[in-house]
Amino acid sequence: MAVAVSNVSPGRRVTGSEASRPIVCPTAEHGIGSVITNPESPQLIAGVVAEAAALWPDDRGYFLEVARMGKGLAGRMNPAEAQVSAALSYPGTIKAFHYHQLQADYWTVAAGMLQVALVDLREESPTFGLRNTLYLGTLRPWRLWIPPGVGHGYKVIGEQPAVLVYLTSRQYDPADEGRIPYDDPGIAYDWELQHK
Repeated sequence: MAVAVSNVSPGRRVTGSEASRPIVCPTAEHGIGSVITNPESPQLIAGVVAEAAALWPDDRGYFLEVARMGKGLAGRMNPAEAQVSAALSYPGTIKAFHYHQLQADYWTVAAGMLQVALVDLREESPTFGLRNTLYLGTLRPWRLWIPPGVGHGYKVIGEQPAVLVYLTSRQYDPADEGRIPYDDPGIAYDWELQHK
C-alpha cells in the first residue's frame, strides 16, 4: 500500500458533507507525483489497479483486447449498468480533472499515447493527495481501473491522436461527475514536458 507523501496537506473541500463521498482538493508541491512503470507498484493510489493488456502486432497492424466482460477488471462491472465509450483526442490536448462519486472507470488506450494523471481526492483514503503519472498507449498497453473519488485526466503525448476506450461502471450521469481545472493550484500537476 502506498503512503501519502508528507508534503501533501488537506486543501479545500470540493463537495459538501451532503455528498456521498467528500471530495477534497489537496495542497501539494508542483510536480507529477509517482511515475508508475510497473502494475504492481506500491506507489499506486489505493484502489487504482493497472494490468497489462494483450496486444498482437503483425504485418497488417495490431489487435488489442480491451475487455472480457465478466473477467478481470471488467468483471467488477454489472453489464446491465455499464457503458462503453471512446474518445479521440489530438496531440497536446489536456482533459483534466474529472472525478465521480459513484462511477468507476476502466481505461484502455487503443491508439497513440497518453500521459495519465491521477490524484486521490478521498479525504479518508490512506493515499489522500497522492498523485500518480502513467504513460499508457501503444508503447505500454495497460488497462487501468480508476475508483470513485480519484481525480483523473490525461494529456496526449507524441505526434499522433490518441484513442481512449473506456468502460464505466454506470451509465453516464452528469450529477455524478465533478470537474477540477487542469491547472488547479492545489493539485499543482505539472503538464509540461518533463525530460527536456
